[in-house]
Amino acid sequence: MEEYIVSARKYRPMSFDSVVGQSALTTTLKNSVRSGKLAHAYLFCGPRGVGKTTCARIFAKTINCLHPTPEGEACNECESCMAFNEQRSYNIFELDAASNNGVEHIKTLMEQTRIDEVHMLSSQAFNAFLKTLEEPPAHVIFILATTEKHKILPTIMSRCQQYDFERMTVQNTINHLKMVAEKEGVTYEEEALAVIAEKADGGMRDALSIFDQAVSFCQGNITYQKVIEDLNVLDTENYFRIVDLALENKVTEIMVLLNDIINHGFDGGNMVLGLASHVRNVMMAKDPQTLPLLEVSEQQRIKYQEQAQRCPTSFLYKALKIMNQCDINYRQSNSKRLLVELTLIQVAQITQPDDEEAGAGRSPKRLKSLFKKLMSNPQPQPAAQVAGADRIPVSRTRKEQEKEHQPIKNVIATPSAVAEQPAPAASVLSGQPRLKIGSLMSTFQDLRRGPEKPDYLKEPEITNKEEKEVFSQDELELQWRAMCNRMPQEMKGMSARMKNMTLRITDYPNIEVVVDNQILLDEIQRIKGRVRATLAQKLHNGNIEVTYRLAEIEEVGKILTRKELFDKMRNENPAIEKLRILMNLEMA
Repeated sequence: MEEYIVSARKYRPMSFDSVVGQSALTTTLKNSVRSGKLAHAYLFCGPRGVGKTTCARIFAKTINCLHPTPEGEACNECESCMAFNEQRSYNIFELDAASNNGVEHIKTLMEQTRIDEVHMLSSQAFNAFLKTLEEPPAHVIFILATTEKHKILPTIMSRCQQYDFERMTVQNTINHLKMVAEKEGVTYEEEALAVIAEKADGGMRDALSIFDQAVSFCQGNITYQKVIEDLNVLDTENYFRIVDLALENKVTEIMVLLNDIINHGFDGGNMVLGLASHVRNVMMAKDPQTLPLLEVSEQQRIKYQEQAQRCPTSFLYKALKIMNQCDINYRQSNSKRLLVELTLIQVAQITQPDDEEAGAGRSPKRLKSLFKKLMSNPQPQPAAQVAGADRIPVSRTRKEQEKEHQPIKNVIATPSAVAEQPAPAASVLSGQPRLKIGSLMSTFQDLRRGPEKPDYLKEPEITNKEEKEVFSQDELELQWRAMCNRMPQEMKGMSARMKNMTLRITDYPNIEVVVDNQILLDEIQRIKGRVRATLAQKLHNGNIEVTYRLAEIEEVGKILTRKELFDKMRNENPAIEKLRILMNLEMA
């Protein structure tokens, strides 16, 4: 039985022309060989699986070839090339710095030409290597390869010609996988290869490893459905459907689809990230100039363009902003699924008209549109109201008639003014339409009541009154600080001040909190119910009572000036005074 070789090894390039996705770099190396202008040290940098080690081997083989081709390639026929292919070359030595990173290994570099994973060398090894690298023997050429360029000493980098390898594009990866599939006799769907390429994230070695896995799972027939099942990738059709439903404000259908996705084992946070990436691709597909930024298959590119025509640009911007905020808050959220659901609800309401938003009765946009409707569609007035002055009923008193002729001031100034002032008689006599004040009363009633209290100011109920677990002072302080850290962004300042408050257990399980000033005491009284409910829940004791009092004069610490604070710091730490003298600093 023929020995099986994985595709990453079997189809490893053996010449510069067969290297995928690095044409500019391989052209430069071939020109160097052809012109004979070889540097004494090269540094190949880039992410994993993009061809650094492969190019280093090809470059070393080409340098040692006795009869290179006019294009700058090794001939693969001379003794040197044959020796390299059989791994018996005495002119090429490969050092893996991950396992040979000491000074003793560097001492043998006079006979070596290539070092892989050079960033794994220790600092002592780098220093020992530096002198050899600066003045190497004439028969030695160093080719260093690394995935972590920032770990290389600047003194080493300055002595090397640097080559930065690019990530593989999705299309290059798809084309290479097609070639491998055809040679292996494997049938495929291009969309399936696109999923593999996207999963590889720019690494050709990763793409070939995933390809081998997919071939085994699909038994030689790689289809889109089988690949997403094998790799546990969410079908992109779900993202297309969510966006279409959001454009139609169909929240219910989106919630059902989300539930189905989660029930199939997909994480809600990853789903939101995938949807954000999808919306970004739709935005790129709206403009021909940004269309090349889509790293997808040709079929997918067409789908993105079709959906981009249906999506307003403002919808895409707002959706990205909402989902980015969800990603920021996801890890800290105690109810992650609820956060994902609220995010999708917000996205589904972006294109909803202003008048249909929640709480529209107190929305300025709603009030403005209400006035427009009343002015543009006046109610027809009864004939008795639009007649001449002589038609005014006799039963009305003279005082009422005089009051009706008085000019109205600030009709829309306050709700009370609107409710009390009648329309002028002149407008009635001339037949002009007038606003029906009664029709606006319900709107102004809402404005009188003012905005509702935020959730964190509402008085919660104690739900664990039966719990009586014992807690210590340390546990109390720990839960107090944790509660302060969880407070909403609107109360960030209050949270910081609460962390500095003194609290202690007085008559167990009663707690006393000492507040520095009256203003802070008034503020914390507004949320005392929620503070008590939170501590009762977190300390598992429903009988907790929390009292607050103003600190006595002797309990308030002295406020230090900047000089007094500095004197205290240097008394506690003499090194600060030494630093001040060393840097010749003076207190301003």
